[in-house]
Amino acid sequence: MKALFVSVTSVFVGDAQADRMVPPTGFTARLTLFASGAMAFLAVFALALSLASGRLAKRWGDELAQSSTLRISAPVEQLAAQTEAALKILTTTPGIAEARAMTSEEQRALLSPWFGPDLPVENLPIPQLIEIKEDSAGYDATGLRLRLQAEVPGAVLDDHTRWRRPLQQAAGRLRLLGVVSIVLIAAVTGAMITLAANAALAANAKVIAVLRLVGANDDYIAKAFVRRFTLRALTGAAVGTALGLAAVFLLPSATDQAGFLTGLGFAGLSFLWLVLLPLLAAAVAFLATGAAARRTLSELR
Repeated sequence: MKALFVSVTSVFVGDAQADRMVPPTGFTARLTLFASGAMAFLAVFALALSLASGRLAKRWGDELAQSSTLRISAPVEQLAAQTEAALKILTTTPGIAEARAMTSEEQRALLSPWFGPDLPVENLPIPQLIEIKEDSAGYDATGLRLRLQAEVPGAVLDDHTRWRRPLQQAAGRLRLLGVVSIVLIAAVTGAMITLAANAALAANAKVIAVLRLVGANDDYIAKAFVRRFTLRALTGAAVGTALGLAAVFLLPSATDQAGFLTGLGFAGLSFLWLVLLPLLAAAVAFLATGAAARRTLSELR
């Protein structure tokens, strides 16, 4: 643990002599900055998608969990009587805060996306819908179904369980997709930085040979490369994260009429994840460059 702390500290504590052996500019420097910046930019969107899916599923799940629908299918002459009987049962059921029959206008509004706004609800054999709102304790759906079956044979209770479960599954898979995407992005970043570090070490083979002649050991040389590439990855990822966040803010704001993608964004403590992205890129660069430096230096002996 102490050795790791010393290695990490050496990244931020500069050594002017050691830094001279690593070219400050060139192809490897540009590749490291670009790769870390581009990967961080993509990681911002993967993270935003994962967080947005979780928020959306939770909001919809909470809304569905606190409401139910009772559908009454009966002949026209019996519909009013069965609706009244169902309302009496619902108002006396523990756990139900409110129950009301939906009006023709409300049912027309529900059906208008499929049949248009001029649907003659009054002249069609459309079931009567009753909106049910639960209290915090909730009600016994099985017991309520048994009561309705006995007294209101045309009633069908929908407690929205079949809608909540797919939402929860979809949210879980989207969050998993976001995590997998970030892992793949980290792997690609590590591969690109490894290639850049190998190229830089190979290009400076003669300089490394001279340093060995004057007494520099491989750990001293490796630390110089690790420091340069880690700081480059940190800088590139910080810029990429900032650009990604700016691009997310340019998306349309979420509204009731807007689609899912307009809800992408960060709020509250979720902004802390953005701080971790550059640190994650720096950690990947630290490990990848260290492994590449030790392997390449052993081959240059």
